[in-house]
Amino acid sequence: MVYRFEMRRALLPTIVSLILALGACAPGGADGAPTSGTGASGTSAAPAAPSSPGSASPPSPSTPVPARYLLATQAGSDSLVIVDPADRDGSAVVGRIEVGEAPWGVAVHPGTRRAYVATARGVAVVDLDARRRVARVPYRDTPAHVSYGEYRLGGTGIAVSPDGRRVYVAVNRGGSSTLETIDVASRRVVASTPVGLRPFDVLVSADGREAYTVDHDAFSVHVVDTRTFDARRIEVAPFGTEGGLASFEKPHYGVLDDDGALLLPYQGRVVVRLDPATGRTSTIPQTADSHQHGVTRTPDGRLVVVGDGPFGNADGGPNVAVLDPATGEERVEALDRVHETATTWTDPADGALKAVLAGGYTQSGAWDGATVVDLATLETYEIQIPGRPQVVVPLPEGPTR
Repeated sequence: MVYRFEMRRALLPTIVSLILALGACAPGGADGAPTSGTGASGTSAAPAAPSSPGSASPPSPSTPVPARYLLATQAGSDSLVIVDPADRDGSAVVGRIEVGEAPWGVAVHPGTRRAYVATARGVAVVDLDARRRVARVPYRDTPAHVSYGEYRLGGTGIAVSPDGRRVYVAVNRGGSSTLETIDVASRRVVASTPVGLRPFDVLVSADGREAYTVDHDAFSVHVVDTRTFDARRIEVAPFGTEGGLASFEKPHYGVLDDDGALLLPYQGRVVVRLDPATGRTSTIPQTADSHQHGVTRTPDGRLVVVGDGPFGNADGGPNVAVLDPATGEERVEALDRVHETATTWTDPADGALKAVLAGGYTQSGAWDGATVVDLATLETYEIQIPGRPQVVVPLPEGPTR
């Protein structure tokens, strides 16, 4: 286990607290109220939540502000890193947990304070409070050797059940792929279900009864019954399957809407809405016109999608699209770089909702960083994350060491 905070970060909360205490001449803050201590993870005992994303007034300088961090997999290395997106000076990494070679996807269960990382050789189980790997569960289909990049063998997409009892991980075997089901209590694989080629993403239904693989190279989604482990294939190819493996009009990542349907962006031209119960699809038009990879969903239901440029039937450059599926309203901002995945993050300085887009490995290269996008203004800035950050997810606030 390796875990490190920069010295200046570790000392800052203490220095601020001392200054406040001296200025107030009392144990509390300037107004006499007790001040909350900020632990190593940057969470305070009782942070105040803004009434709505982006609408909160900037906090008073005398008010302790909880830091909010992200988790990112270092796909070009061996670690899960803790990232402070507010840090624009030098590396934004404030902590590191060694998990195993070539980590790709990461899934978090806030209730049990566990993170699960799909590495090349197995799923790493991470205790988020202890900040260390506590186990690694090998795949049934463990690759004989480890490589790096988009085409490497081993675990890719990963998800955890709502009750935290099972983990579902897609395993790329080269000519085939499987969805392996891991029992968390026994830390063993209890089922291996054949699915489509190279599943970039895995999702789980709200009731935990189904898992879904987004099969990049098979133009499909597989619906897996989590009780019987039976699977059924649904083809999702709004632009056809011509070109096969060489096609760019294929699914990459998805999200679930409030009704349990999968939302899958394609080429900045459409978002496909798939009803997994019936297999029926409908489309929501897009104007981004860029080969799209990662997607995330905001608390109010908007989609944030990253586009990587002119590939296949997409002609536009790299961009980020913010789309409201309910109204069709879309805003698009051009970007200087390509990205793989996306997540949302609330800036502790002003409560503004932002998106963080990871550099990762894409079909057109990789870079060591992420772009932070203000979802109200679409203004952007970049942060540094070494090791090819592939997948980014929020680090849930909670007990700290």
